[in-house]
Amino acid sequence: MLRTTWLPSSRCLRLTGRTRNCLGNVDARGITTNSRVFQVSDEVRQAVSDRRPIVALETTIYTHGFPYPDNLALSSHLESLVRKHGGVPATIGILNGVARVGMSEREIDQLVASAHDPNMLKISRRDFGFALGSKDPYGKAFNGGTTIAGTMVLAHMAGIKVFATGGLGGVHRGGETTMDISADLTELGRTPVAVISSGCKAFLDLPRTLEYLETQGVAVGTFADGREGDVDFPAFWTRESGVPSPKVIRDEQEAAEILHAHGLLGLQSGLHFANPIPEKHSLSKDVMEAAIHEALDSAKLAGSVGAAATPYILNKIKEVTGENSVTANKALVEGNVIRGTKVAAALTKLEADEETRPKGSNQVEDASRVVVGPGATNFTSSGVSKGVSPATANAQPSTPHKTSNSTANVTPDSQPNVFVAGSLAIDLSCDYAIKPGGLATGDSTLRPAAHTSNPAEITQSLGGVGGNVARAAQLMGAGVQLCSAVGDDLAGKAALQGLSETGMSTQCVQTLPAESGTRTAQYVAVNDSNRDLVIGMADMSILDSADSASTIDNTLEHHWLPELKRNKPGHLVLDANWSPPHLYRWLEAGREIGAHISHEPVSTAKSTRLFSIPKPTNSQDQPLPVFPSPLVDLATPNTHELTSLYNHARSAGLFDRADWWTIVDSMGLPSTGSRVQLSLLTTPALVDEGIPQQTLQLLPFIPSICTKLGSQGVLLTQLLPADDERLTSGEYNPFILSRCANGTEESVGVGGVYMRLFPAAEEVKAEDVVSVNGVGDTFLGALVAGMARKGKEARVEEFVEVAQRAAVETLRSGESVSPGLRGLV
Repeated sequence: MLRTTWLPSSRCLRLTGRTRNCLGNVDARGITTNSRVFQVSDEVRQAVSDRRPIVALETTIYTHGFPYPDNLALSSHLESLVRKHGGVPATIGILNGVARVGMSEREIDQLVASAHDPNMLKISRRDFGFALGSKDPYGKAFNGGTTIAGTMVLAHMAGIKVFATGGLGGVHRGGETTMDISADLTELGRTPVAVISSGCKAFLDLPRTLEYLETQGVAVGTFADGREGDVDFPAFWTRESGVPSPKVIRDEQEAAEILHAHGLLGLQSGLHFANPIPEKHSLSKDVMEAAIHEALDSAKLAGSVGAAATPYILNKIKEVTGENSVTANKALVEGNVIRGTKVAAALTKLEADEETRPKGSNQVEDASRVVVGPGATNFTSSGVSKGVSPATANAQPSTPHKTSNSTANVTPDSQPNVFVAGSLAIDLSCDYAIKPGGLATGDSTLRPAAHTSNPAEITQSLGGVGGNVARAAQLMGAGVQLCSAVGDDLAGKAALQGLSETGMSTQCVQTLPAESGTRTAQYVAVNDSNRDLVIGMADMSILDSADSASTIDNTLEHHWLPELKRNKPGHLVLDANWSPPHLYRWLEAGREIGAHISHEPVSTAKSTRLFSIPKPTNSQDQPLPVFPSPLVDLATPNTHELTSLYNHARSAGLFDRADWWTIVDSMGLPSTGSRVQLSLLTTPALVDEGIPQQTLQLLPFIPSICTKLGSQGVLLTQLLPADDERLTSGEYNPFILSRCANGTEESVGVGGVYMRLFPAAEEVKAEDVVSVNGVGDTFLGALVAGMARKGKEARVEEFVEVAQRAAVETLRSGESVSPGLRGLV
């Protein structure tokens, strides 16, 4: 039996994030409800809500272009290119009579497997009613690939602003008499989506195409792509066409600025950014012109006109040029998808910056909400098509929607005050199941038998240290942003969906491309019938493997750290799943924004990474500075991790440093030892283990240490500043281990040491313990949430007890983080 936990049962994901109301803000670019004929995937809906870069991808290139399985491979490759460059792909098509924005691998496979089938439709704007509202003669719903026009319509309905494709349709040669003009051009005149393609196919009449686009009010520009001065409008397979481009665009940033300004005015026309084919793949203009003339003559003789003309001509050109045109076609599509993703990413940043700009009293709140032009009567005042959601299309702006998984104290669109950077994993717990009537055959130990299959109850849940900490903090009332990575695999998709359905943003969860060889982190626990671990298997290398290093570098510098610096959260939580260089970059960035930094050591092996961070380049500074400017404010190790930290610091010579000794000497600990005082403040058993002593020696590097002692409670050891009022408080006096006695209060800044043993919140009977997974992570998440809610005046000791109670809730839960934490806020 497979039981899924931590993933809420609701499959309908409403848009959350910074949007006040999906229907009240067209800039939020979304609709609230899927319908019988229109479905937007959960990933795309969440990405729209989170303002992540999204790139629309059409499907006629698969259904009426490349054969199967080449089309399937191309679709997977193009989606991976979008993800690799920081975007979210939204493949758009018609499957089983439903218009879909954001198709799964299985859905794409189902669609493209029947490519070139006579019943496969080619969907433009005019075809939607027929394709979605009728069936074929056998009563089956239609499948279809969306053209550029059809894709633009659906992309705009879903709130997507950037669309990357191969080549734009246009005015056919002789169009002045045949009136054979692609619907792509009229769609660009009435749908506000930026289409990035390699110009128009060269067999079209390019001058008349540009003239028609001008009449439609469509902005057209060509990327310079390293060239100076004026450039030609590209002709698909060739960079040069002999037709000057109306405008020249320097780079993706300028394209995004043009698109952003266009949207701020509320214009409902589209834009066309022409991207020339990469130079090494560009074909000879003369060779292509000869092939085109031959193809056009053949099409005329065959009577191929209208919608049938373009596929016929393309096939004929392929026959004439061989594989050269096919290779060029793939190369230009890849280049357009990469360029489109970069434009979408730059646009996302511009929109985020726009939100932070102060608005004047006479400024329209959001000009892009205003729909103008002859089609305005088809839209609500909020800018949403009246045909999208009849029940809610006229809804007025309201307060943010709060899902049933959100806490009462936090709305999903509030600015996060806690950033958590760490692992997100899928956990599988396999509990040995006794057969009805007694023990399993041949089993007398209540343990699964080796070398054979065993009956089990398998529970799937979201896990990973970072994911658990973030979830706990969210449930305890903090606004949380999780920064992590998953693979482009089934586990990664499950993790993203599960995360979104909790109401937590996936904006900063990067999907690493399949070609990187990385896999979503997973942990499999095989337990006996008492749910005690028999064996555990972990695949947690995604954040620190050599395969993912370059992608992590890129995401860290261009997505995670900019988001951190833009939001400036009061708290940053880091787990030790990062490689030392990446961990150092997080620590450095956290210090730059003045965040309180908490560190979860994860394991004995990974805990030492904190003390293995590289020395700053071209700097005489120590890689791990001491109080009063440490890189980490708080750590939450268990006793094994504490000992590992201590041993590594000692072997690395950290306790031999002069700056370390200066801090230790100012603590005021007696030279004769503090065993008696330590035993009184903790227990003799803990002193015999050396636990409090180890925390004291680590204080110069980590001034607050919460050591998790299991059933013995939590030991909090803190280094107090010289001017801290707790040093003179009667309430705190029983927990002051020592005070500075060498007169260095002003020069060094140390006032003394606070040490307090918090007993266990309650004694939990063995039979009540469901799982220990996530208990420590829950403790840290609850602790940080409490401090974040109170603000800068918060003290760690004020929230230890509630964090302990939160950990007990998880101890009794079958989930990695207990939903019962909501009741503790």
